[in-house]
Amino acid sequence: MSNTIITIARSYGSGGRTIGKMLAENCGIPYYDRNLIYLASSQSGIDTMLFSQNDESIKNSIFDMRVPNERNKYVSKDELFRSQSRTIREVADKSDCVIIGRCADYILKNSKHKVIRAFIWAPEQVCIQTVMDKFMVGEDEARKTVRQINRHREEYYKYHTGSEWSNAKNYDMCFDTSRMSYEQIALAIEKYSKLYAEIF
Repeated sequence: MSNTIITIARSYGSGGRTIGKMLAENCGIPYYDRNLIYLASSQSGIDTMLFSQNDESIKNSIFDMRVPNERNKYVSKDELFRSQSRTIREVADKSDCVIIGRCADYILKNSKHKVIRAFIWAPEQVCIQTVMDKFMVGEDEARKTVRQINRHREEYYKYHTGSEWSNAKNYDMCFDTSRMSYEQIALAIEKYSKLYAEIF
């Protein structure tokens, strides 16, 4: 059976996660974000901490972390990605859903499902202000955090897909949250996904 899977890539502080939750609630479908880490850990037997520490970031070491199990074995970032990719494909096979980040658009591009690929972003200063308001931090700290996390996401996407994370060509639609409300964007994606499902 072919399901409709909405993948959302997002710049940090743009509100992409909030929009994804809103969209899933509006459509009455499952929402996957950090819970993918726990699912992948449960299915693979790899410690949750390793997935968390490698989540949408790339480290320069050959082996990222030591798995605390009886074998005392090493797990590379590629193995972690493959394990999480299997989990993403499995949740996509179960039902329609919304998946946040983690290269889901790339992982599912050749699947049997109807995959909607959205990118949510906002001008840097808007993202900085959002982080300042949400975490009650100063502008310098917020700017550093926004740039660092976005750089990690860019590197992670480039490493695993060979493509540019913020390139509009990788997506069906891109939204600037400084120009539309979260509610408007969630509604726009919902309408597009329904139209896409009818046509394809």
